Amino acid sequence: MNAKPRACLIDASIYIFRAWFSLPDRWHSPEGWPLNAVYGYSNFLLEFFQGEGELPYCAAAFDESLGSCFRNDIYPAYKASRELPDEALALQLQSCREITERLGIPSFGCSRYEADDYLASLARLLRGAGVPVTIVTRDKDLGQLLIADGDRWWDFAAGVSLDAPAFAQKFGVEPSQFADYLALVGDPVDDIPGVPGVGAKTSARLLQYFGNLDTLERDLHKVAELDIRGAARVQERIREHWPQVQLSRQLTGLEERVPGVDVLPAFSLESDALMGASDYLSELGIDGPLPGRFRRLARELEVA
Repeated sequence: MNAKPRACLIDASIYIFRAWFSLPDRWHSPEGWPLNAVYGYSNFLLEFFQGEGELPYCAAAFDESLGSCFRNDIYPAYKASRELPDEALALQLQSCREITERLGIPSFGCSRYEADDYLASLARLLRGAGVPVTIVTRDKDLGQLLIADGDRWWDFAAGVSLDAPAFAQKFGVEPSQFADYLALVGDPVDDIPGVPGVGAKTSARLLQYFGNLDTLERDLHKVAELDIRGAARVQERIREHWPQVQLSRQLTGLEERVPGVDVLPAFSLESDALMGASDYLSELGIDGPLPGRFRRLARELEVA
C-alpha cells in the first residue's frame, strides 16, 4: 500500500529573516549588495529537500504586506513598530522568491494578505483533499493550522516537530484556541494589544476553563470565582478591556480564503530546476560549495 500523500507548507520569510540577522556579511553581488539572506535561505531549502525525499505537495508563502495588510485597515498600529526592508534587504527578499520559484515551488505573497493567510488557505484546500499538512515555520501563531490528524508544526532550524497534542502541551492551549489566547495575552512582536496585567499562564487557564472567548464573555462573572491569582482583578481588567480583546481577535485569526488560492500546490523536485537554481546563485555572485551542492543533488535525482 502506498503511503498517504503529504504536504509541506513553508513560511519562507521567517527563514529569510533568520539568515539576514544571523549570518555574517560574507557574500556579495558583483554590484556589492549583500547576499547573506539569499545564501542562508538557499541553504535551508537545500537541506530541507535533501531530508524530505518525495513530496507531492509543497508551497512557500512570503510576507509582502508590511503596512498594507487588511489588518492595518482594522488596526493601523498593527506591526507598526517594524521597519520596512531597506533596499539591500528588499533585493534579497526578491532573490529568495526567485530561487524558490526556479525550484518549482508554488509561491505566494501580496500586499494585502500575510504569509500566514496564504498558508491557512493552502492548508484548507489540502485538508479538503484529505492531505495532512506540515507547517515549516518558527512562528507559534501557525499552530492554529494543526486541525486534522497528521498535521504537524515543524521548526526546521531547531529540529522540533509537534502534532496538535504536543503543541497544546508546549503552549498550554489547544491549537484551535491559539487565536483567542493571543487576543487575551497580546503579541508585542506584532503590536497586538492584550489585556494589561493578564499574562500567558492566566490566559491559558481562562481558555482551559471557558474554552473560547464567546463563552468567556458570556460567563465573565465567573472569573472571580476561579482559583487563579488575583481572580477578581483579572475579571475587572477583562471587562474593562473587552472591546480591545474583540479587536485583537480580528487580528490574530487567519484568513483561510485568500483570493486566487484555489488549486492544490502540486510539486515535484526536478534535476533541471536544481541546476537552474545553482546557475541563479552563481549569477547573483554566490560561488563555491552551495551551488555545487545543488548540482550534486540534481545529478543524484537523474540517476535515482
